[in-house]
Amino acid sequence: MTPPFADPDPETGAAVKAADRAHVFHSWSAQGLIDPLAVAGAEGAYFWDYDGNRYLDFTSGLVFTNIGYQHPKVVAAVQEQAAKLVTFAPAFALEPRSEAARLIAERTPGDLNKIFFTNGGAEAVENAVRLARLHTGRPKVLSAYRSYHGATAAAINLTGDPRRWASDTGAAGVVRFWAPFLYRSPFHSETDEQERDRALRHLEDTIVFEGPQTVAAIVLETVPGTAGIMVPPPGYLAGVREICDRYGIVFVLDEVMAGFGRTGSWFAADQFDVVPDLLTFAKGVNSGYVPLGGVAISEEIAATFATRPYPGGLTYSGHPLACAAAVATIRVMEDEGIVEHAAALGENVLGPGLRELAERHPSVGEVRGLGAFWALELVRDRETREPLVPYNAAGEANAPMAAFASACRTSGLWPFVNMNRTHVVPACTITEAEAKEGLALLDAALSVADEHTVQGG
Repeated sequence: MTPPFADPDPETGAAVKAADRAHVFHSWSAQGLIDPLAVAGAEGAYFWDYDGNRYLDFTSGLVFTNIGYQHPKVVAAVQEQAAKLVTFAPAFALEPRSEAARLIAERTPGDLNKIFFTNGGAEAVENAVRLARLHTGRPKVLSAYRSYHGATAAAINLTGDPRRWASDTGAAGVVRFWAPFLYRSPFHSETDEQERDRALRHLEDTIVFEGPQTVAAIVLETVPGTAGIMVPPPGYLAGVREICDRYGIVFVLDEVMAGFGRTGSWFAADQFDVVPDLLTFAKGVNSGYVPLGGVAISEEIAATFATRPYPGGLTYSGHPLACAAAVATIRVMEDEGIVEHAAALGENVLGPGLRELAERHPSVGEVRGLGAFWALELVRDRETREPLVPYNAAGEANAPMAAFASACRTSGLWPFVNMNRTHVVPACTITEAEAKEGLALLDAALSVADEHTVQGG
């Protein structure tokens, strides 16, 4: 059902916009070149502005509102916790913190039974790296190109996309490698099996030439998110696990974006039958209602710090409001079958619907994804696979993608656009009817992208 929204109030909207432009410093932006939309409210899979425009959100915020906006049970849980105990220091045992940790540990793969809470995903990655280095006594960490791990010091250096460049010190102990991506294979592969085997060989060669005794951890997004939702070929993650075991390297899976139902299972690792030593999470753990992230830690690594203090912490680690939101979110996901719904949505609606769009639109080079986690690779030429816009394009060079995104927003669809891709990442609770509505709007907008292809230009 389409949710109600408030009557238009452009005067308040103008005041909100003016205050934002006067005082808010936005992330990843040239401040004078942006024009943020003033949002008046949100519910379920929709949000709306002060001028009476409603948008179907195909971004889930930043891929975090897995249960949609304003779920009443989670809102109520935050309100109840605020009335009971709004905050407390992290060194104490608190009911919402203990219960959140228990519920998360029950759902993580293998023996990841200890939970270190952070305020978000980047801090989770920072602490995972620190845990791995302290556990192994080794300095280096390997990460993939085409990845994103956060904007803090270690996390941004692990990141493989251009947002790293301005902050890359070149001395952070990070070594990057190519993970599998058959559509744009760096290994000239023609099949998933070739891509898997060649990528694993490349990874092991990298380790051997770097010196295995210097490598603390390999950090991988189970299914890379912002970098393109490249689902790894069968057997790849198991192969990485084997390599890590062979050389005594800590295997870290970053599930900040892919976790908590997004791919149609509690964690994406479940679909690849692999258990990491450390697993980072955030976003969907409580749908972003109150900032929360964390690291799920194996028994072996936790034992390293049984009598040795762990040199890390945060003032708001396991904040009561955030943990209460996590408890409520996990229970809602369980009670309402949201994980199963996301799986069915991908299998029966989004996957088939997006592949059908690809058949009609020459701008769609590839469709890939799982659950409520999909990407369309937009191309100028299907035969050569030339991207619709160049890598890291800006300004006029990015005009085709900008025109596509504008067409989406004008029609009432809020898109997730990055590089030459549009990602389809709605709330995991989106109904079949709402998903089909979004696909129809996407269909119309892709006609704008088609105009910039070899066939349509």
